[in-house]
Amino acid sequence: MARALESRGCNAQLLFGRAGLDFAALSNPEARYPQQATSELWRLSVEATKDPCFGLEVARHTSPTTFHALGFSLAASSTVHEALDRIVRYYRLVSDEAIIVFDELDDAYRLSARPVGRHSTREAMDALLAVAIRLCRSLTDRSFAPLRVDIEGPPPRDPLPFTRYFKAPVLFDAAEHALLLGREQCDRVILGANPELARSNDLIAAQALGRWDQSHVADRVRAVLVDRLPNGALSLGEMARALATSTRALQRRLGEESTTYARIIDDTRRELAEGYLREGRYSMSDIAYLLGFAGAASFTRAFRRWWGLAPSDYRTG
Repeated sequence: MARALESRGCNAQLLFGRAGLDFAALSNPEARYPQQATSELWRLSVEATKDPCFGLEVARHTSPTTFHALGFSLAASSTVHEALDRIVRYYRLVSDEAIIVFDELDDAYRLSARPVGRHSTREAMDALLAVAIRLCRSLTDRSFAPLRVDIEGPPPRDPLPFTRYFKAPVLFDAAEHALLLGREQCDRVILGANPELARSNDLIAAQALGRWDQSHVADRVRAVLVDRLPNGALSLGEMARALATSTRALQRRLGEESTTYARIIDDTRRELAEGYLREGRYSMSDIAYLLGFAGAASFTRAFRRWWGLAPSDYRTG
């Protein structure tokens, strides 16, 4: 983002400061920025560049080395499919504002990005898909293109930058950000593949991810909840099993982070509910289902407790 801003003649350091981010931390590969402040930086960047497609511009300033060990592991992968699997496995090293899912369909593959929390921005999701395609092109050639690109949200006034960048049809107002990828392209062999080098960097990435996971259990709990709430809220024991730990250990770790499992469920539901109501395309019953409530009445009671008014009044207010 800093390089993209500078290329547009903007003072990146100034904008980072206005967003509450330490610009000097960019030189520290172990440093991480909070999601809320990063989202504010996206907002300020779009405002400064007057470019609603700024996420695409940010992608142009990335390369495999941007992502340290993960980038080297991708470059050493045997196939595009293997590289995409690694993106899914280690994406949380880059950001924890989205869950990446790589699904196999009848005649294609689908890489989708599901935002986590209320601070995720449309531009960040745009950049995520654009970076994935840029990485695939760096591993193969510039002709690499998806079969289709799905973008959650309305098209910009000029959607041409999206079709030019992705070299594929772009469907706006989609259910979520996603790439539809052809089987032949995903099965392409990467020249210069080095399985031994890939495994070595996988180990480095896994160790870094382990350090991160050990220090932020609450974030891991939220990520699982966002993915599984439509099937009903998990019990504490079910969540512990999903995180490969014991109930007692999970309670202790959350206590060390000054929170509880019940509080995380409540906060996650509240944040998601606010986002769903803002979107305006879900009924109250749909939102209740997505949040894992037994029905619309249960959702309404919880919403009144959170905001002091009914969700229908919040939506029209």
